[in-house]
Amino acid sequence: MWYNNILETIGNTPLVKLNKVTSDVKATVLAKIETRNPGNSIKDRMALKMITDAEEAGLLKPGGTIIEGTSGNTGMGLAMAAIIKGYKCIFTTTDKQSKEKVDALRAFGAEVIVCPTNVEPEDPRSYYSVSSRLQREVPNSWKANQYDNLSNSQANYEQTGPEIWEQTDGKITHLVVGVGTGGTISGAGRYLKEKNPNIKVWGIDTYGSVFKKYKETGEFDKDEIYPYITEGIGEDFLPENVDFSVIDHFEKVTDKDAALMTREITRKEGIFAGNSTGAAVAGLLQMKDKLSEGDLVVVIVHDHGTRYLGKMFNEDWLRERGFMKDEKLTAGSILDNRESQEIVTIDAGQSVLEAINTIKMLNISQLPVTQHDMVVGKVTESDILNALLEHPSAKSFKVLDVMTKPFPFVDLNTSIDKISSLINKENTAVLVEDKTGKLEIITQFDIISAMSA
Repeated sequence: MWYNNILETIGNTPLVKLNKVTSDVKATVLAKIETRNPGNSIKDRMALKMITDAEEAGLLKPGGTIIEGTSGNTGMGLAMAAIIKGYKCIFTTTDKQSKEKVDALRAFGAEVIVCPTNVEPEDPRSYYSVSSRLQREVPNSWKANQYDNLSNSQANYEQTGPEIWEQTDGKITHLVVGVGTGGTISGAGRYLKEKNPNIKVWGIDTYGSVFKKYKETGEFDKDEIYPYITEGIGEDFLPENVDFSVIDHFEKVTDKDAALMTREITRKEGIFAGNSTGAAVAGLLQMKDKLSEGDLVVVIVHDHGTRYLGKMFNEDWLRERGFMKDEKLTAGSILDNRESQEIVTIDAGQSVLEAINTIKMLNISQLPVTQHDMVVGKVTESDILNALLEHPSAKSFKVLDVMTKPFPFVDLNTSIDKISSLINKENTAVLVEDKTGKLEIITQFDIISAMSA
């Protein structure tokens, strides 16, 4: 058996039992592995449905351009379908999205415009507004509008819901889904509730999003809105695809808990899932006391972990945000474990001779260079030697004339692995501010001492 094209492989994804991460949950928990779709996410389903419906309605015409504001997964589904069907794609996204997502869209031939995250949806710079402007300006274009295009939720009503019902033999009692556009939870949830009104549909929200409070109070509270890191869920407006009547409860999950659970799912279950899945499982664990042994829970695995290699699966990224602290040496622990020492700097306006005398007197090999109390460069023994070989009179030069790029700055949580990777022939040290804001330098010798302690 074979398929005529890649689009025919969308859907019919497996259910897999979770064991270790849900060991404290009385219910049976099954993961709907949507990463098995060709675009590695559940968004393949609705992307194809939106395009097909637009074609039938005459909104998307041959040779046209598909425009969309997307965090990456919907764009992937649209781009894949566009290749098969002969369309161009222009996508807008936010600067908080992982580099892997943007690179993947461009790999499929799409044009990607990155917009600022921390602006209102109505702001002309927002990725919603830019995509709407492009739709007006680009001839023969169609905006998919995944948030308000009800083909999104209809795709999940027609596909995801029925698959879950059949795969569980109608025994499902709870559906847990991360809520972004609302298409998955509203479509699949509506189908399942039509089959059995007693099924509970739980939506996973994030702090900084409006969904939970709106569901519980009917109030759209702008004070609930603030920047967050979790990708793929939460919103600062109310998409038409979010059917609040289908969703029984919203559970908020912190950025930290979502990020760490994303890693746990991979390490304990062997399922390489993305950030919104981490949020969904973390939210489920927060609600475990609402479940009993006879319950059968289905959690949607929205997308693939490869899209988060630079973030949730990067330990330095986690440490920089205070999400992870482990036994590995960091810049902070190196400073804590060595004797207190004053960093010596030299002003850019001082002479090279003064730099030579300072280096000789203190028996050091490099000096950070400052100007108006700001680090603007460095001067090393090699820099001075090269200057003297080229200009014998370089002793009278200003340090500004011979200095090179400053040492890299690192965070107190930066790991020793990262620090070591920054130290090379050009950079023999790194700079860091301690907890009081005082400037410190970490040299190769400091790293060797810390590792041999």
